[in-house]
Formats: sequence, structure tokens, C-alpha cells
Amino acid sequence: MNNSLKFFMWLCLMLPLLSEAQQVRVLSEDLEFSGDLNSTIRKTVILQNESSQSKTYFLKNLTGNVGSSQHVKICIGDDCYDPRKDLAKIRITLAPGELMTDLYLDFEMGIVETRGSFDLNFVNLENIRESFVVEARYDVSNPNKKVDEFDYKELTLSDIYPNPSNRIAQLDYQLKNPEANAKISINSFIGNPVAEYQLDPDRNSLVINVSDFNPGVYFYTLFVDNKNIVTKKLVVKK
Repeated sequence: MNNSLKFFMWLCLMLPLLSEAQQVRVLSEDLEFSGDLNSTIRKTVILQNESSQSKTYFLKNLTGNVGSSQHVKICIGDDCYDPRKDLAKIRITLAPGELMTDLYLDFEMGIVETRGSFDLNFVNLENIRESFVVEARYDVSNPNKKVDEFDYKELTLSDIYPNPSNRIAQLDYQLKNPEANAKISINSFIGNPVAEYQLDPDRNSLVINVSDFNPGVYFYTLFVDNKNIVTKKLVVKK
């Protein structure tokens, strides 16, 4: 058997496997809900369709450990669903190459200090062998036992994550005063301005595309009413 025939036979065997390769990538890795008792935290789930075809996925199931006093909601834009009751309604369609940023998870922290993890398993409507998983962790704490160093007068702000980042970086926040003018300014290591983002009081997360940033160290600064509140480091890798 010559080499060309061997290669042709190998390709025929591999094509079904190649066709099952994951077409949608979850860019918001390491989703972590850390908060106080009786609070609700929202996280953005960022997806990208890396194929040249439109894809529709449905939520097959929620697996893992979610405590009896915790509750998860999946929100697509302004519509929110209970994954334990509304499986048939939770569908996501992505155009070829589309980057989706309006998919959210709302996590009610409950009334008991605890921690755990859960997975949301999505399956292609037309090919059940094609799927992706959104992985999340949670840590519920008692506010009387800690001091949140990122809890400022006008807002609560998380660290940027993932850090280092090579595609998408995210900040979670909650404006206590909707009238406050809050923004994030990003500067290079030598102080040159790179980008600036206004914090929308109607949202609670800021998604930053750092794929166009040059690799290196940057500094992001929170300004409230033009006053410098805090500056921290962001590392961008390729």
C-alpha cells in the first residue's frame, strides 16, 4: 500500500473526529462567585463561535454542587431562566465568528457560609456530539468576619481577571451611588494612556478586549468624580 493511499484512508477515519471538534470557545475562564450571605452576584460569560457556520446550543444540564440555599439564573440579554426548570428555553445562537458578551450568570449566595462548584453543559442543537462547558465556583462568606479592602465609598470593585490575560479581561463592580462618575483608565508601564472605560451604573461588569494590546505590564486606575481612587497592575501576554 503506497503512502498516498495510507494517507487517504487515515483522513477518512479522522474526518468524523475532526468534525466533532469544539467550535465554540468559552473565553471567560475561572468564573468565581465570591460574596456575602444574602447577596446576588452577576458574571459575564463570554463565548466565541470560531467556526464559519451559525451555531445553536441548548443547555443540556447543570451538574456539580450547588447548595440548597443557593440559586443560579442564566440570563440572555434581559431574559433570565432557571436552569433547573427552564432547560427547553435556554438556547444560544451565535453567528459565524461572533463574540457573545450578553450572556450572564446570576448567583444568589444564600444564607449559609459554604463553597462549591458547578458546570453548565451546552450541546449543539444539530449535533449532540458538539458541546462546551461553562465552569464556575462559588464562595459564600459572612461579612461580619472579614473586611473587603475593595469596598469603597461610591462602589465595590473586584480585581481584574484573568490576570495575566491574553484575550479578555474583566472587572466586576457595583455602583452604590448611580450619580457617581466612575471610570477605569489604562496606562502603559511608562504612563502613556492606552484606553478609558466609563462604568455604566446599569451594568455590573466591564469586559476589556486586550488582544490588541502589546504584551507587557499595564496599570489600571479607578477614578470617581475625577478623583484617583486606586491603581493596580494588569499583565498582558500573547
